[in-house]
Amino acid sequence: MSRLIVSNIETQNVKFDSDTTAMIVSNTGQVTVQGEGTNTTNLQQGLAKSFVNATGNGASINTSFNVASIVDNATGDVYFNFTNNMSSTEYSLTVAQQYNTAQGTGAFFDNPITGFTSLYRFQHYENGSAVDAYKYSGAAVHGDLA
Repeated sequence: MSRLIVSNIETQNVKFDSDTTAMIVSNTGQVTVQGEGTNTTNLQQGLAKSFVNATGNGASINTSFNVASIVDNATGDVYFNFTNNMSSTEYSLTVAQQYNTAQGTGAFFDNPITGFTSLYRFQHYENGSAVDAYKYSGAAVHGDLA
């Protein structure tokens, strides 16, 4: 196998055996890849800009990306502060949680709250009341970084 070491490579397209363009890197750093069929995807737009897995009581972060800290604001009410802010409040926030098996069979729901470029917030409820009794909470953010 040959090895080529260079400082810079300039090209317009990356082509594979079928001589089709599979990836385009623009001069502004945008990466477009061919997806299913003839569809293309902007790689930066498709990546999660933040994720977190935190303990249920809001005390600590188990693992994360672009989350600087967690704040237990009140019962069932948690703030996650971004390491790098979002460019606007128009981002997508998806949250989930795993309840303790000791919990009842009531109505469980999360209330994700955006509206901040520096943090996001969500609240956990069981049967209409805020609760901290869950094993973990997780979230993912999609949008544009500042």
